[in-house]
Amino acid sequence: MEMPKPSDADKEHFRKVVPDHPDVVVKPMFGNLGAFVNGNMFAGLFGPTIGVKLSEADKQELEGTERTVPFGPPERPMGGYTGLPEVWNAEGDGDNARAQAWVEKAYEYVAGLPPKEPKASQAKAAKK
Repeated sequence: MEMPKPSDADKEHFRKVVPDHPDVVVKPMFGNLGAFVNGNMFAGLFGPTIGVKLSEADKQELEGTERTVPFGPPERPMGGYTGLPEVWNAEGDGDNARAQAWVEKAYEYVAGLPPKEPKASQAKAAKK
């Protein structure tokens, strides 16, 4: 499985649409980027594609009204995430607003989920 690498422009676009909240952490993931709140990823970048984790109602609305794409490797897309329409990457500022709105919805949804528990270190797990 080949991991597409985002361009610097893709990374900049991702950072522009991620909400500027103090609890948001953007960090590298497998050569791409992920945006997290409370340890849970709410948006990610896979090559040029931005994926979001939405409530079921929001997911159905987005997928029912826009030309969304699978998020992640074609042979194994990430479950629970919807890729924002690729055409939004090329159409300019009006589509930045749409992408920002959906990423904000993803943030709000995931921020309401229980915080992710940190994984026990392998040394501690081996002792048990």
